[in-house]
Amino acid sequence: MKKGVIILGSSSSDGNTYKSAAYFSDRSGFPIIDLKSKKIGQFDYDFANSDDDFLPLIREIVDNYDILIFATPVYWYSMSGIMKKFFDRISDVLKIEKETGRKLNGKEMGVISCSWGPGLKDGFYMPFVESANYLKMNYLGQIHSWTVNDDVDEEVKSKMDAFIEKIS
Repeated sequence: MKKGVIILGSSSSDGNTYKSAAYFSDRSGFPIIDLKSKKIGQFDYDFANSDDDFLPLIREIVDNYDILIFATPVYWYSMSGIMKKFFDRISDVLKIEKETGRKLNGKEMGVISCSWGPGLKDGFYMPFVESANYLKMNYLGQIHSWTVNDDVDEEVKSKMDAFIEKIS
């Protein structure tokens, strides 16, 4: 059985994106890693941030999980800054820790996005899809989520349940 993890990239550790990730986690058994709780510096061509939390975190992820579900709010039509920083730092394992980077090959990736409602601009998922392609990961798809009365929308729950069934 494949093991999965949810990588939460939100400025709010208990906000709406977390609620969607928690629903997914409860149904799938995938633990949540909250990027906000980690010290991850921005990408630097001199790899000056190699002593922060990124390298130990990415090692933990690639050594223990087959399925990576990225959960991000939609900020200005794009993934959150915290999530973008995480993706930028993948360059570290492609340049200075290549063995770790090679372990991404064959992993599976999915995305949970979250905003105020069901609308989402075309192209939002392109950075995830193309990153999966570049890293030779299998892109599983995505679910766009939102909350109603402080709870994950019923339509979203149904889509998450079907997605979890598909990847199980």
